Amino acid sequence: MRAKAGAARQAPRLLLLLTLAFALLAVAHLSGCATPPQGGSLRGDPVTDSDETPQRKRARLRMELAVNYFAEGRTEIALDEIKQALVIDPQYAAAFNLRGLVLMRLGESRSAEDSFRRALAIAPRDGDTLHNLGWMQCQQNRFAEAQQSFQQALTLPGYGAAAKTLMAMGLCQARAGRPEEAERSLARSYELDAGNPVTAYNLAVLMLQRGELVRSQFYIRRLNNSELANAESLWLGIRVERRLADSAAMGQLADQLRRRFPQSREWAAYERGAFDE
Repeated sequence: MRAKAGAARQAPRLLLLLTLAFALLAVAHLSGCATPPQGGSLRGDPVTDSDETPQRKRARLRMELAVNYFAEGRTEIALDEIKQALVIDPQYAAAFNLRGLVLMRLGESRSAEDSFRRALAIAPRDGDTLHNLGWMQCQQNRFAEAQQSFQQALTLPGYGAAAKTLMAMGLCQARAGRPEEAERSLARSYELDAGNPVTAYNLAVLMLQRGELVRSQFYIRRLNNSELANAESLWLGIRVERRLADSAAMGQLADQLRRRFPQSREWAAYERGAFDE
């Protein structure tokens, strides 16, 4: 029971940088903005101007504006641009995909899912939309459905965002209380993209929970030695080094935490000596 309680306390920490990570994922998972209408270019050929109808080109320009507004957090303006894109081209799957992401951010889950389903009705083998649908399902604790959506995306030939989808699947499995599956998914993601801070942090957390301190140290040290380190990662590093009795490394991390994030809750916890909260 004590172990389970400890894991439950740690669970929220598995979501380090999640808002930022999935804001970036949302933009990254809109590659369909540049795709031609179905039946355009030959499979595998680069998209060129000749592949687009004038209608699709006008809609794509609206979509590019919408993507930029969405990345800036101007969701209502983004939604208006998407609406105009869909008036121009009602069969534009990427527009429905982005509409789903915008509606997710606005808390309109039912409408968001409808948008993702409409995108998949037009382009059923679009991995980006399957990824985004899976993440929405995970947020609603529909874990079996989320797993299925992620797996569908990952099995598509030529799917180019496997690392991010494996990361999302791992986070979802951790949220569902399946740490061993989460570790496998995150480790596969790390193999494909060792520079992702969310993947590295969460692998370190899982290793710490299992008592595999050296492995936890490997992931968190690599993150903390990069420009992507933040208060949470430094604090996790301090806790790992403390467990390993490396007082020198612990002191160096504590000094960074004090200098860079003096107002953080992590520095306050360090000052209290609350290493096991």
